Formats: sequence, structure tokens, C-alpha cells
Amino acid sequence: MTALLRYQAALLIGSHRWLPPVILYAAWLAIGVQSGGPVLDAFGYAAGGLLPVAVWLTRVCVTNEPPAARNCTAAAAGPGRAHLAAVLTAVCAATLLALLGTALALLLSDPHSSDHRAVPLAPAALAGLLAALVCLLTGTAIGALSNWPVLRSPGWSIPVGMLAALLLLVLGVSPANAAISDLITGSLHGTVTTPWLPLAGTVPLATAATAAACALSSRRG
Repeated sequence: MTALLRYQAALLIGSHRWLPPVILYAAWLAIGVQSGGPVLDAFGYAAGGLLPVAVWLTRVCVTNEPPAARNCTAAAAGPGRAHLAAVLTAVCAATLLALLGTALALLLSDPHSSDHRAVPLAPAALAGLLAALVCLLTGTAIGALSNWPVLRSPGWSIPVGMLAALLLLVLGVSPANAAISDLITGSLHGTVTTPWLPLAGTVPLATAATAAACALSSRRG
């Protein structure tokens, strides 16, 4: 698996297809994370932007290889393992963005709430990082289910993935929405709620979605 991850990482870096989602996330942070603003709001904004970016990165990684190259990789390592390596590469890339986004929010924001109460910085940073993890895992689950091998048509993959990302950002039943809402609500009163429950709901969701895509790639490979 290590060799497959190195291969997928080299493929991602060399393709330069990572540039558009990274630029999108950088623009999102530049617009939403304001110097001196409430830190919990900044963490919520940084986390929310990761959801569509993770969808995009997952699409990039699982469609990076031409069909002939993908078939060769699948023949050598097994289609399920090859597909898993592609999804994990997207997770690693999104995690790097999550760390950078959380660090930027921490550096630029002030440890106070919207009503100017003090916010404990270490618990706030943990809550912000976990919320980012919830959003990127949610985006990975969407990306795994909205691309090959689940959806064979590229024409459907992008609108389905982006629509699902939008819905899971705004629907109250979504773990990503719950994690972000906890940060924004906490910023109103200076309280920090660590999103353990949304994270507990997202991990099996992302695992199941990835497992389903890998199993289907074995059947369709």
C-alpha cells in the first residue's frame, strides 16, 4: 500500500490538477478569515470550505489515471487496493489543507467571541481542527460515491458531487453542518464545543462510502 500511495501522490503532484481546488480554498480563506476576527467563526469558515474541496480532490485522485494505466495498476495491485490508494491520497491532500487552514485561522484571529468574551485557545483550536476533519471526511465520502466506479458518466459526477456538498453543508442532519454550527454558535457566547459526535458519525460514513467504491471497482475492473 505504501508504494501505491507514493505512486498516487506522485501522479497527483505531477498532474497539476490539484491546483484549482487548492486555489479555490486559498481564495475562500482570503475572503472569510479576517485578521482580528472571532477565532471560532474563523475555524468554522475554514472547515466549511474543505467540504467541496475534498469532493474535488477525491475526484481528481480517482480519475487521474487514464483507463489503460488504471487497468495496469489494478492488475498489479488489485482494483480495490488501487482505488483505496487513490482515495487515501485525496484524504492526505485534504488533511494538509485542513492543517494549513486551521493554522491560518489561529494565527490571524483573536481569541474572543462575537460578544467579546475570552475564548480558550487550545480547546478552540482542537474543535476547529476536528471540525475540519469532519468536513473533509464528509467531502471524501461524497467524492467516493459521485465518481468512478459508482458513477461512470463524468457529466453526472460534478453536478451530483457539488449538489451533495451543498446539501450536507446546509442540512441540519449533516455531521459537517453540526460541527460548523457548534463553532458558530459557540462564538456567540464564548463557549467551545468539541465536535466529537459529528466526528463519530462521519468516520463510519466515509469508511463505508470508500469501502463501497473499492468493492465496486473490483467488480467493474
